[in-house]
Amino acid sequence: MLIPTLTLLFGVDLKLAGSLSLAVSLPTMLAAFARYSRDQSFSVLNRHRASAGLMALGSIMGAYFGGLLRGVVPTSLLLPLLAVILVISAVRVWRHK
Repeated sequence: MLIPTLTLLFGVDLKLAGSLSLAVSLPTMLAAFARYSRDQSFSVLNRHRASAGLMALGSIMGAYFGGLLRGVVPTSLLLPLLAVILVISAVRVWRHK
């Protein structure tokens, strides 16, 4: 929700909004990691190592290839794609029981 908020409400360029979203997310993730590691919340990952590993690998690959495509894919293509992803996400959340 951060990227659409920055783009639609504050008029920030879509590619810059994506970069800002990553910049804001990193300290948040580090703080959450520190907090949850203190109370053994990550112990569940030992039981689901394969899934956690695949998700981590997918995130790393997505960030790498997304960074490569940032300068290639025009904003005029990204904005409608973002809108479609948001609509699909909203429908899935609405239908979730």
